[in-house]
This record gives sequence, C-alpha cells and structure tokens, in this order.
Amino acid sequence: MEKRFKVWIYKEGEAPIMHAGPGASIYAIEGHFISEMEDKRNPFAAENPNEAHVFFLPFSVVNIVKYIYDKSLVDYWGTLRRPISDYITVISNKYHYWNRTLGADHFMVSCHDWGAYLSGANPELYEKSIRVLCNANMSEGFRPGKDVTLPEVNLPDGKLSNPTNSSTGRTLLAFFAGGAHGYIRENLMHHWQGKDEELVVYEYLPKGLNYAEFMTKSKYCLCPSGYEVASPRIVESIFMGCVPVIISVNYSLPFSDVLDWTKFSVDIPVEKTPEIKRILQEIPEDKYRELQEGVMQVQRHFVLNRPAKRFDLIHMVLHSVWLRRLNLRLPY
Repeated sequence: MEKRFKVWIYKEGEAPIMHAGPGASIYAIEGHFISEMEDKRNPFAAENPNEAHVFFLPFSVVNIVKYIYDKSLVDYWGTLRRPISDYITVISNKYHYWNRTLGADHFMVSCHDWGAYLSGANPELYEKSIRVLCNANMSEGFRPGKDVTLPEVNLPDGKLSNPTNSSTGRTLLAFFAGGAHGYIRENLMHHWQGKDEELVVYEYLPKGLNYAEFMTKSKYCLCPSGYEVASPRIVESIFMGCVPVIISVNYSLPFSDVLDWTKFSVDIPVEKTPEIKRILQEIPEDKYRELQEGVMQVQRHFVLNRPAKRFDLIHMVLHSVWLRRLNLRLPY
C-alpha cells in the first residue's frame, strides 16, 4: 500500500463546509483526517486524478451541522443533506470518475453521529461508496465489508499526546466515568454506580479526582456505548494501557480486518452487565497479562500523529480503505 496507493482529493468547494473540520472535541478525528489529506506532505496524495485508486470527498459533517443546522426549519434534514448532494452533482458533472463506478471508489469521512444518516443525501454514496464512520452501527446500514470504522478520538483542547507504557500499579479491577447516555449506560449505572470499590463507576467524576489516573490504575476500562455505538473510551483505554471492555450492540470494531480484538479486549454482552465483576474476576491473571500486553502492542495503531506516520491511526484508516478498494474492478 505505501508504495502504490494514491488518493485524489477533490479541490472543488470552500471552507468551512469543504476542506475543513474540527481540530478539537470528540469529533476531532474528522477534522484532522481532512487536514492530513490536504497536507502537502501527504505521501498518498495523487498528483492527478488519473493515477488515483480512490477519491476523497472532503466535506465535514460536523461543520455542516455547526453552520447550517436549524431545528426550526420544517425540513432541516433536507437542508443538512443538500450540500453533500450538491457536491456530488458538481464533481460527477465535471469529472467521469464518480459515474464510472457510481461512487464505489470514492470515500467520505465523518465522526458526527449524523454522518451515516446524512450520507443518504445521495443513494450511491450510501449504498456504494466507502463510508468511514465513527458511528459504525451495523443495525443502521453500516456494512463492514464496504464501510470503514473510524476510531473516535477525544481531543478536548486539540492537543495530541502519546500513549502510556505503564503496566504496573493497577490496583482497581475496572473503571468507568461518563454521562448516562442511552440504555446501555443507564443499565451500567443502575447496577454499578457507587456500589463497589473494585469496579468503580461514576456518572460524572467528582471534582478533585483525575480521569487519566483512574485509567492507569485500572486493569480493565469499561467502554459502554452511549446514544450511538462509538465511544472515545476505547481509544482512551488503549492509550492508557488499560484492557478495554466492550459493552455494545451492533458495533463494528475498528481495523477488524487485521486486528484480532480477542487478543487485547474483553467483550461483555449488554444483558450480562450485572455479571461484569464476576466475568472479569474469573479471567486468570496470566490471561489478563496477555491481554494487557496485546494492548501495548496495538497502541501505535491508535495514535493520532500530524503528519501521519507508518502504522498509526490515519495510516490504519487508509489501509482499511485500500483493502476495500482492492475488491473493486474498474469498468475501464
């Protein structure tokens, strides 16, 4: 891939709807990915569209929502979808690349919860194009063989950081702190909030307590879905050397084409939430050590670098796009 793969980034459109995105917040990866693709140092950027394997649609769903959303409008969903629909009309009229595959060698990136829904602005974008989404919900049309899961990276201040290599001093069994968004977290709070000293669960972390310290002191970090399936806690857990415990339904885990998540995470069905402590305690210590070592080995794949580096998060996303492009035969 590193030697051959080329991406054409369409030049049409203006910021902030096109060619821009958030650099901070839980949606930060969307803006950083767009910026990385536009960066002159991007080694995957094609010099002309004829040499490209895939074509990137550089619109930001986050910015579409930020600058256009008005819930007072009768058809605000149609208003939000229109920039995407119009953009595809422009590039399909100007170039032949979209039309030759009906968009199958094109891809979009979105970390906003509404990314999957707004991709329906064009039926071919939804059905044929590669959609790189944080909200990788298979019950809402996400198809792992065609679409790509984008890991959600929370950057409150926009600053990048490096993972911890700490594997000692983990005295807590498990930890979670976060809003009770959605039935999965409500269920978690009901069974575990404030009820155990080894399995520490807060809805919101009290003042004076440090979120990162709790993660570095915990063997396992609970990663329940909220209103949508994606959670930045998966990347946070891996960053902190904490074995992620996935509590979700219909979520397609990132980079599953090449990463075996059973080697560095634990999956607990939602219906077994009351049994979390028992399940984790029954994992033998040597098995936990293997999982924690697995976390350390995959850390580099979840690091966001600017510019991007070999095997990091952005390169892994591009590799996932590349794998899906390999299955496509161009008509000419």
